[in-house]
Amino acid sequence: MTNTTSTTEPVIGGAQGAASPTPDVNGATGAGRASRQNGRGGRKRRRAVWGVMSTREKVVRYVLLIVVLFITIGPFLWQLSTSLKGAGEDIYTANPSFIPSEPTIENYLKVAAAIPVWRYIGNSLLVAAIDVLGNIVFATLAGFALARLQWRHRKLVLGLFLGTLVLPGEATIISQFVTVKDLGLADNLVGVALPGMIAALNVLLMFNAFRQIPEEIDQAAVMDGANALQRLRYISLPAVQGTIAVIAIFSFIGAWDDFLWPLIVLQSPENLTLTVGLQYLQGTFATDQRMIAAGTMIAFIPIAVIFAVLQRFFFKGVEEGGVKG
Repeated sequence: MTNTTSTTEPVIGGAQGAASPTPDVNGATGAGRASRQNGRGGRKRRRAVWGVMSTREKVVRYVLLIVVLFITIGPFLWQLSTSLKGAGEDIYTANPSFIPSEPTIENYLKVAAAIPVWRYIGNSLLVAAIDVLGNIVFATLAGFALARLQWRHRKLVLGLFLGTLVLPGEATIISQFVTVKDLGLADNLVGVALPGMIAALNVLLMFNAFRQIPEEIDQAAVMDGANALQRLRYISLPAVQGTIAVIAIFSFIGAWDDFLWPLIVLQSPENLTLTVGLQYLQGTFATDQRMIAAGTMIAFIPIAVIFAVLQRFFFKGVEEGGVKG
C-alpha cells in the first residue's frame, strides 16, 4: 500500500501577501516605523522652531518697547525741544509743536548770562571727581577685604554694610552735617563730597564681584608667595574692571544730581553746585520755561558724556561674573 502525503505550501504573493507588513530587525512593522519616523520628524520640527518668535509675539514686544521708550525718553526730548524754542513761539498753547519752528540756542546763552554756570559746573565736577575717586579706591579695598581675606568679625562688618542700606539718607543727614561742621568743612566743597566718598552699595557690589573669582586662583598665588596687595593688583583687579566702571558711573551720577546735601552744607553763592545754582533760574525766571529747560539740558550733558565714554565697561560690569578661561 502506498501512502500519499499531501503538503500544503503557503501562498506567497497575492492580496494577502502584498498587504502583510514586513517586520524590521526590531520586530516593528512598517506602520510602526512610519509612526516613529513621523514622531521624530515632529520633534525635529518643534526643535527647529523653538525660540523663534511668532509675528504676534514680535508685535507685542515692539509695542511694549515703544511704550517704555515714550515714557523714559519722551520727557527728555520735550525738554530739549522747549530749550530750543525762541521767544516768539508759544509753549503754553493747547497744541504745542514738538519740533521748534525757529530753533535757537539763545536760551542757553541767557542761562550763562543769568548765573555763573561755568563756575557751578566746575564745582559739581570737583565734588563728583572726589566721590568717584573715593568710591573706586575705598569700595574696592573694602570689597576685597570682605570677599578675599580671612579675619575676625568679617561677617559682622558685612552685616553692618547691609544694615546701612535699610536706613534712608535723610535719617543720618543731621549727624552728617554735625560731623562736617565739627571738622570745619561747612560751606566747603570737600564737606559736600565727604559723605559720598564711599557708599555701602558700592562696597557690596565690589564684594560680590570679588567673590565670583575662583578661590583656587588665590590659593595658587599664595603658594607662589604673593601677598594680599599683589593678589589684588595682578589677579583681582583685572577681573572686576566692569564693576569698577559701574561704580564710577553710579558715583558720578549720584554726586552730580545731589541737591539736598549741597543745599544744607553750602551757603556762599560762589560755592554752589550746578543743581543748587539752577534754582536761581526757577526763582528769577519762573515764567520762562525755556531757560529752565536749557539749564536742565546743561546739567544733563556731562552725565551723557561720562556714560558714553564708559558704557562699554558699564555693560561688561552688569553681566560680569567669574573668570572666563
